[in-house]
Amino acid sequence: MNTVTTGVTISPVNMTDRQSLGVKPGDTVRVHQKIQEKGKTRLQVFEGLVLARKHGIEPGATFTVRKVVDGIGVEKVFPLYSPLIDKIEIVRRSKVRRAKLYYIREKVAREIKRQMRRMQMMNLSTESEAEAAARAEAEAKAAEEAAAAKQAVAEAAEQAAAEENVSAEAASEETPEVPATQEKTKEAPAEEPVAETTDAPKEEEKKA
Repeated sequence: MNTVTTGVTISPVNMTDRQSLGVKPGDTVRVHQKIQEKGKTRLQVFEGLVLARKHGIEPGATFTVRKVVDGIGVEKVFPLYSPLIDKIEIVRRSKVRRAKLYYIREKVAREIKRQMRRMQMMNLSTESEAEAAARAEAEAKAAEEAAAAKQAVAEAAEQAAAEENVSAEAASEETPEVPATQEKTKEAPAEEPVAETTDAPKEEEKKA
């Protein structure tokens, strides 16, 4: 139904129907908005609390809707008679004592600050594929370096043992071999002969 004022079409929507809806602050409404993308039209639902209503039922009437998405407040101002609005639903209606509910912004901010005091800083996250690949590569590189170091130590130990064997062989070749006879003479020197003394001549002298 088109509403014509002094020969001018204000909006192609049913304005009487939207006026009778009686949207006011404190209502929780669900607005079905038309979105055009690539030549197609889809409906996007925006549900939130009506903070304010301006300009009554005039052609330029608007209402402000606020909702919280992931802790962030989002507000939209919808023209009441906009042809881009397919449908308006009132989900809940609460009694308020103010014509404008802008104080809810600060109230929500205070609640968020209060919740932030109870929060704890965390640093937990899952490992991405790139991080997992980098970690595996680093571990493989570290394992290769450890194996190379172990092999180098083993080669150094083998080289030191070979040098000790060579030095021992060289020392054994430098010392001359002593004949067995000389060794025996050195070990057991010959005993000197002891002169035998007799007392026979002395006795003959005494008899004479």
